[in-house]
Amino acid sequence: MGSTAVEFKNPATTTLLELVKSRRTYYGLKAESPISDDAIERIVEDSVLHVPSSFNTQTSRVVLLLKEEHKKVWDIAISAMENLVAAGVLTQEAYEASTKPKLNAFRAAYGTVLFFVDYESLATIKEQFAIYADKFDPFALESNAMSQYLVWLALESEGFGANLQHYSPLIDAEITKTWGLPASWKLDAQLVFGTPTSEAGEKTFQPLETRLKVFGK
Repeated sequence: MGSTAVEFKNPATTTLLELVKSRRTYYGLKAESPISDDAIERIVEDSVLHVPSSFNTQTSRVVLLLKEEHKKVWDIAISAMENLVAAGVLTQEAYEASTKPKLNAFRAAYGTVLFFVDYESLATIKEQFAIYADKFDPFALESNAMSQYLVWLALESEGFGANLQHYSPLIDAEITKTWGLPASWKLDAQLVFGTPTSEAGEKTFQPLETRLKVFGK
């Protein structure tokens, strides 16, 4: 399964799928960019405008942080983790050996894209379609995840490496305060990007036969 050679009607399909295959997680990043900041902004802008959402609710919110502004995110995360050490939740040894080097590696990158969901904006549609009310929050998160993936693919296509992080809720309050963001924006993920300084790890796959079934072919 999956090994048969096929031809697509549109060559762009092959290009898209090759991008999907080549996307990797890069942890070794430096604060350099192969493209202009305006080009980075366009990638993020198009994801905000064109990624679909359930009932066209458009619940995703995104903040692009570059250079010194990007570093602030990881200073906040470092401070949050140091607070955990002080509270005895995380040992000093574990922090120094693993957590701190990882956070400093994120800080050394070029930028961070913060992805949020505005769940409060769903109040009206939840009333209109009460039978689906408990589904709209998960639907919003699905749309946000599509935005994350699109931005990741596009940045990698332009020569960046990236990795996706989840430091909520530890950094949420300070992120909101630092950039004066609406309280209704709930942080979901942080996409760190920069020029790769090392190779990505090897991809491994579970058997496709256990994950995909095709009927009617």
